[in-house]
Amino acid sequence: MTAANRALIIVDVQPTFCEGGALPVSGGNAVAERVAAYAAAHRGDYALVVTTQDWHIDPGEHFSETPDFVDTWPPHGVAGTAEAELHPALAELAPDVSVKKGQYAAAYSGFEGVDETGAGLDAILRARGIEALDVVGLAESHCVKDTALDGVRGGYRVRVLTDLTAPVSPEQGEAARAAMAEAGVELVPSARAAG
Repeated sequence: MTAANRALIIVDVQPTFCEGGALPVSGGNAVAERVAAYAAAHRGDYALVVTTQDWHIDPGEHFSETPDFVDTWPPHGVAGTAEAELHPALAELAPDVSVKKGQYAAAYSGFEGVDETGAGLDAILRARGIEALDVVGLAESHCVKDTALDGVRGGYRVRVLTDLTAPVSPEQGEAARAAMAEAGVELVPSARAAG
Protein backbone atom coordinates (compact mmCIF):
# COMPACT_ATOMS: atom_id res chain seq x y z
CA MET A 1 0.00 0.00 0.00
CA THR A 2 1.56 3.27 -1.09
CA ALA A 3 1.28 6.67 0.54
CA ALA A 4 -1.00 7.65 -2.34
CA ASN A 5 -3.66 5.26 -1.06
CA ARG A 6 -3.39 5.79 2.73
CA ALA A 7 -4.99 8.35 5.05
CA LEU A 8 -4.17 9.22 8.65
CA ILE A 9 -7.39 9.65 10.66
CA ILE A 10 -6.82 11.59 13.89
CA VAL A 11 -9.88 10.97 16.04
CA ASP A 12 -11.13 13.48 18.62
CA VAL A 13 -7.79 14.75 19.93
CA GLN A 14 -9.53 17.55 21.83
CA PRO A 15 -8.99 19.08 25.27
CA THR A 16 -12.43 17.83 26.33
CA PHE A 17 -11.03 14.25 26.31
CA CYS A 18 -7.71 15.10 28.01
CA GLU A 19 -6.72 15.76 31.59
CA GLY A 20 -8.51 18.94 32.72
CA GLY A 21 -11.35 18.41 30.24
CA ALA A 22 -14.98 17.47 30.80
CA LEU A 23 -14.50 13.79 29.94
CA PRO A 24 -10.80 13.11 30.45
CA VAL A 25 -8.96 10.02 29.32
CA SER A 26 -5.93 9.20 31.46
CA GLY A 27 -2.88 9.94 29.31
CA GLY A 28 -4.89 12.03 26.85
CA ASN A 29 -2.49 14.99 26.79
CA ALA A 30 0.45 12.64 26.24
CA VAL A 31 -1.42 10.97 23.37
CA ALA A 32 -2.01 14.41 21.83
CA GLU A 33 1.72 15.19 21.98
CA ARG A 34 2.68 11.81 20.47
CA VAL A 35 0.09 12.14 17.69
CA ALA A 36 1.36 15.62 16.84
CA ALA A 37 4.97 14.43 16.71
CA TYR A 38 4.07 11.40 14.58
CA ALA A 39 1.98 13.44 12.14
CA ALA A 40 4.75 16.02 11.75
CA ALA A 41 7.40 13.36 11.12
CA HIS A 42 5.33 11.18 8.78
CA ARG A 43 3.13 13.60 6.84
CA GLY A 44 4.69 12.39 3.61
CA ASP A 45 3.52 8.83 4.31
CA TYR A 46 -0.11 9.85 3.79
CA ALA A 47 -2.16 11.13 0.88
CA LEU A 48 -4.61 12.70 3.32
CA VAL A 49 -4.59 13.77 6.98
CA VAL A 50 -8.07 13.97 8.50
CA THR A 51 -9.12 15.17 11.95
CA THR A 52 -12.45 14.37 13.58
CA GLN A 53 -14.01 16.32 16.45
CA ASP A 54 -16.96 15.80 18.73
CA TRP A 55 -18.93 18.98 18.03
CA HIS A 56 -22.09 18.73 20.08
CA ILE A 57 -24.80 21.35 19.68
CA ASP A 58 -27.81 19.48 21.05
CA PRO A 59 -27.03 15.76 21.07
CA GLY A 60 -30.18 14.81 22.98
CA GLU A 61 -29.89 11.94 25.43
CA HIS A 62 -26.14 11.61 24.76
CA PHE A 63 -25.75 14.30 27.47
CA SER A 64 -27.06 13.62 30.95
CA GLU A 65 -27.02 15.22 34.39
CA THR A 66 -26.79 11.65 35.75
CA PRO A 67 -24.63 9.87 33.15
CA ASP A 68 -24.18 6.11 33.09
CA PHE A 69 -20.86 6.46 31.18
CA VAL A 70 -22.08 3.81 28.72
CA ASP A 71 -24.78 5.51 26.65
CA THR A 72 -24.99 8.85 28.46
CA TRP A 73 -22.20 11.24 29.38
CA PRO A 74 -21.58 14.59 31.06
CA PRO A 75 -21.62 17.49 28.58
CA HIS A 76 -18.41 17.45 26.53
CA GLY A 77 -17.15 18.56 23.14
CA VAL A 78 -19.63 21.46 23.12
CA ALA A 79 -19.53 23.19 19.73
CA GLY A 80 -17.77 26.53 19.78
CA THR A 81 -15.96 26.02 23.10
CA ALA A 82 -12.21 25.84 23.57
CA GLU A 83 -12.58 22.23 24.81
CA ALA A 84 -14.08 21.20 21.45
CA GLU A 85 -11.26 22.66 19.35
CA LEU A 86 -8.31 20.52 18.33
CA HIS A 87 -5.80 20.00 21.14
CA PRO A 88 -3.16 22.78 21.25
CA ALA A 89 -0.50 20.14 20.47
CA LEU A 90 -2.04 19.94 16.98
CA ALA A 91 -1.85 23.71 16.36
CA GLU A 92 0.67 23.24 13.54
CA LEU A 93 -1.04 20.20 11.99
CA ALA A 94 -3.08 21.94 9.24
CA PRO A 95 -5.20 18.86 8.39
CA ASP A 96 -6.30 18.33 4.81
CA VAL A 97 -9.84 17.61 5.99
CA SER A 98 -11.64 18.44 9.24
CA VAL A 99 -14.74 16.43 10.08
CA LYS A 100 -17.16 17.34 12.86
CA LYS A 101 -19.63 14.84 14.32
CA GLY A 102 -22.41 14.53 16.85
CA GLN A 103 -24.04 17.90 16.38
CA TYR A 104 -27.55 16.63 17.13
CA ALA A 105 -27.00 12.99 18.16
CA ALA A 106 -24.43 10.72 19.71
CA ALA A 107 -21.71 9.99 17.17
CA TYR A 108 -18.76 7.80 18.02
CA SER A 109 -17.43 7.01 14.54
CA GLY A 110 -15.66 9.55 12.38
CA PHE A 111 -17.73 8.14 9.52
CA GLU A 112 -20.76 9.83 11.12
CA GLY A 113 -19.14 13.24 10.68
CA VAL A 114 -19.15 15.78 7.86
CA ASP A 115 -16.78 18.47 6.62
CA GLU A 116 -17.70 22.14 6.18
CA THR A 117 -19.38 21.33 2.85
CA GLY A 118 -21.52 18.58 4.37
CA ALA A 119 -19.55 15.75 2.77
CA GLY A 120 -19.25 12.57 4.85
CA LEU A 121 -15.92 10.95 5.63
CA ASP A 122 -16.48 7.93 3.38
CA ALA A 123 -17.28 10.15 0.38
CA ILE A 124 -14.21 12.30 1.09
CA LEU A 125 -11.92 9.26 1.26
CA ARG A 126 -13.34 7.64 -1.87
CA ALA A 127 -13.03 10.87 -3.85
CA ARG A 128 -9.30 10.85 -3.06
CA GLY A 129 -8.78 7.18 -3.91
CA ILE A 130 -7.98 6.20 -0.33
CA GLU A 131 -7.89 2.45 0.31
CA ALA A 132 -6.17 2.21 3.70
CA LEU A 133 -6.52 4.05 7.00
CA ASP A 134 -4.25 4.53 9.99
CA VAL A 135 -6.45 5.52 12.94
CA VAL A 136 -5.14 7.27 16.06
CA GLY A 137 -6.56 9.47 18.81
CA LEU A 138 -9.11 9.35 21.64
CA ALA A 139 -10.57 7.34 23.05
CA GLU A 140 -9.41 3.92 21.91
CA SER A 141 -12.37 2.21 23.57
CA HIS A 142 -15.01 4.37 21.91
CA CYS A 143 -14.48 6.71 18.98
CA VAL A 144 -11.20 5.18 17.73
CA LYS A 145 -12.73 1.70 17.89
CA ASP A 146 -15.97 2.72 16.14
CA THR A 147 -14.09 4.65 13.42
CA ALA A 148 -11.81 1.67 12.80
CA LEU A 149 -14.73 -0.79 12.68
CA ASP A 150 -16.67 1.43 10.28
CA GLY A 151 -13.56 1.66 8.13
CA VAL A 152 -13.37 -2.12 7.87
CA ARG A 153 -17.10 -2.29 7.08
CA GLY A 154 -16.49 0.26 4.33
CA GLY A 155 -13.88 -1.98 2.72
CA TYR A 156 -10.76 -0.10 3.84
CA ARG A 157 -7.62 -1.75 5.17
CA VAL A 158 -7.42 -0.37 8.70
CA ARG A 159 -4.61 -0.13 11.21
CA VAL A 160 -4.84 1.37 14.70
CA LEU A 161 -1.48 2.69 15.90
CA THR A 162 -1.54 1.40 19.45
CA ASP A 163 0.84 3.88 21.07
CA LEU A 164 -1.08 6.84 19.64
CA THR A 165 -4.32 6.16 21.48
CA ALA A 166 -5.61 5.51 25.01
CA PRO A 167 -8.84 3.93 26.31
CA VAL A 168 -11.32 5.23 28.87
CA SER A 169 -10.28 2.32 31.13
CA PRO A 170 -7.89 -0.63 30.79
CA GLU A 171 -10.81 -3.07 30.72
CA GLN A 172 -12.62 -1.17 27.98
CA GLY A 173 -9.38 -0.89 26.05
CA GLU A 174 -8.88 -4.64 26.19
CA ALA A 175 -12.43 -5.24 24.96
CA ALA A 176 -12.00 -2.70 22.16
CA ARG A 177 -8.75 -4.27 20.96
CA ALA A 178 -10.38 -7.70 20.93
CA ALA A 179 -13.34 -6.40 18.91
CA MET A 180 -11.08 -4.60 16.45
CA ALA A 181 -8.76 -7.57 15.98
CA GLU A 182 -11.71 -9.88 15.40
CA ALA A 183 -13.04 -7.50 12.73
CA GLY A 184 -9.69 -7.48 10.92
CA VAL A 185 -8.20 -4.23 12.19
CA GLU A 186 -4.41 -4.47 12.40
CA LEU A 187 -3.09 -3.27 15.77
CA VAL A 188 0.46 -2.03 15.39
CA PRO A 189 2.80 0.42 17.12
CA SER A 190 3.53 3.57 15.14
CA ALA A 191 7.17 2.59 14.72
CA ARG A 192 6.08 -0.42 12.64
CA ALA A 193 3.55 1.60 10.64
CA ALA A 194 5.95 4.29 9.48
CA GLY A 195 7.25 4.30 5.96
